[in-house]
Amino acid sequence: MEIRGILISILAPFENHIANGGEKLLGNASSIKRRPDGRVYISGQMQRHALFSALDRLNESDPEKGDTFVSNGDGITNLVERDLRADLGGFMHPSRGDYSGRRTAPLSVTPAVALNPSEIGRDLLIRIKTNVKGAHAYPDGYIIRDAETSSEAADESDQKQALATKEFSEFDLMHMNFFLDVSSLGISKAFKYEKGLNIGKKYFKHIPEAERLRRARLFLQATRLLTDYANQARNATTGEPQQVLIVFDNVLSRKASRYFTAHPKERSNILSELDRRDARYFLGDDKGDISVAQAYASALEFLQDNSTILFDPSNNATPLTFMEAFGRD
Repeated sequence: MEIRGILISILAPFENHIANGGEKLLGNASSIKRRPDGRVYISGQMQRHALFSALDRLNESDPEKGDTFVSNGDGITNLVERDLRADLGGFMHPSRGDYSGRRTAPLSVTPAVALNPSEIGRDLLIRIKTNVKGAHAYPDGYIIRDAETSSEAADESDQKQALATKEFSEFDLMHMNFFLDVSSLGISKAFKYEKGLNIGKKYFKHIPEAERLRRARLFLQATRLLTDYANQARNATTGEPQQVLIVFDNVLSRKASRYFTAHPKERSNILSELDRRDARYFLGDDKGDISVAQAYASALEFLQDNSTILFDPSNNATPLTFMEAFGRD
């Protein structure tokens, strides 16, 4: 099968979370982002952050990584041949001079949205004043309270005790989607102009086919390991799927992204449409007969099968670096 698009649609349970916090609307009251219908959501930007964090960890532990890396979101390079964020996530360098300093991302995501209206609670946060009279103070900053001691006490701190509140959502089954345009994976498209008119286009390949396949595999694996959300250092928030639909498509279609929010009859028709064009899909449900882990294992096995190929609009051109293809002297 020739793959042109890879879609992963997920349902993931979030408990007692503020996976994507909003602005402090009421002084010290931190709010959680939610839609007008009362359902909380996680922005597409946060979804991409969580995905690239997972991608980075997987790439670092991959024995086939070579000299590849995942750049920070605030310092994306144009090294498509080495930087996985530059390749999958795209970039825009408008001040780079004559060369084409823009790349449209092959990877696209939807915000994660709760299936049902959310129940919002409020958590009380207290900053306790610690440097008080009646406590032993030590040079390294540690103190031991002892109200009855006659030893010298630490000086009383000027820092006041503070109170703040933080919103959280009790439980949400979050729906999210990730899509990879395989025709742009490791490949760039250029246009030819004459007198201001576009008369043709050309594709430049930046990485060999084995590396394209490896990056598609890492993308698929990363969608199963989403953990780096807001407040992750304090709350063990996870976006790991409870249900998943993985689609390897021979056209660029995202219609299956609404599978989990559709009526049962529409779900059936979506799968029938995939069958009619010989697309391959894998369904997993941790509460069903085929688990999420089994669905991912079957999808990875299919991706690595010798009969599976990634669509290559460059017709297997000799790989060039991004600057070799678009650079200017």
